[in-house]
Amino acid sequence: MRRSYPFFFKICKDCTSVKTSPVFRILGGTVATVAMILIFGSCEKVIHLDLKNSTPKIVIQGNIYDQLGPYIVKISNSVNFEASSNYPPVSGANVTISDNTGQNEVLKEPTAGTYITSKLRGVPGRTYTLSVKIGNQNYLSAATMPPAVAIDSIYFSSSLFSGEMITTVRLLDPPFIANYYRLVYFINRVQQKAFYVLDDELFQGATIRYALLSRGNNIKLVKGDQVTVWLESIDHGVFEYFRTAGSDGGESASPANPVSNISNGALGYFNACAVRKITTTVSQ
Repeated sequence: MRRSYPFFFKICKDCTSVKTSPVFRILGGTVATVAMILIFGSCEKVIHLDLKNSTPKIVIQGNIYDQLGPYIVKISNSVNFEASSNYPPVSGANVTISDNTGQNEVLKEPTAGTYITSKLRGVPGRTYTLSVKIGNQNYLSAATMPPAVAIDSIYFSSSLFSGEMITTVRLLDPPFIANYYRLVYFINRVQQKAFYVLDDELFQGATIRYALLSRGNNIKLVKGDQVTVWLESIDHGVFEYFRTAGSDGGESASPANPVSNISNGALGYFNACAVRKITTTVSQ
């Protein structure tokens, strides 16, 4: 019998297995209400690329949410720069997730390279530790799940440049604490390639309006489309990973790899985040 993953229908692709995924970061003033129509995406990447073959590295991609599981950790090997984007799965790893309250679970591997939980539950405020053992190599990562931040509203407008419809979300940033966000965009239940990250350094406690621009990903909305946006509240380590991920999704073994929050030279990330989502239908 095929197992159902109720929480993962929306994110069946790993967050970083999105080739050509632009990263957008908020830049701007300090007014209380900020209209964010981002035109230029910034990508802090190394320009000089070494196209020589390199030794494959372990790629780990894991997520825990403040929603019902199961949660998934995927493990694969990176490929050389010029190789295809088919990343060989790594089977037989010992994968454990624990938290600072004593929860502990050894994940099962139903398919090669995919490891899942059965009872673990994500709770904001807790710190989660991922331990992966492959042969005689150990990889560790820790992430703290922040409190959730709700999306206040979502609306559509026409681009002044192309005339195409743009999705904009509105949220109220909580004051007095540093917040880091990742937005995941779905059209008709299909996750889009673009991902978006922002922090509140310049907008502490402000109302933020954030436009999800397509940036070459051919996102064209029409009347009747169902649009869903996830707002993930993430910690600083995960923010740095996605901020620097750029177009390779963190899976190549080039010098331009993003800043991983996993030890021992592994690529990828481990994310413990609180999620709030909003869904609406394009009516215009």
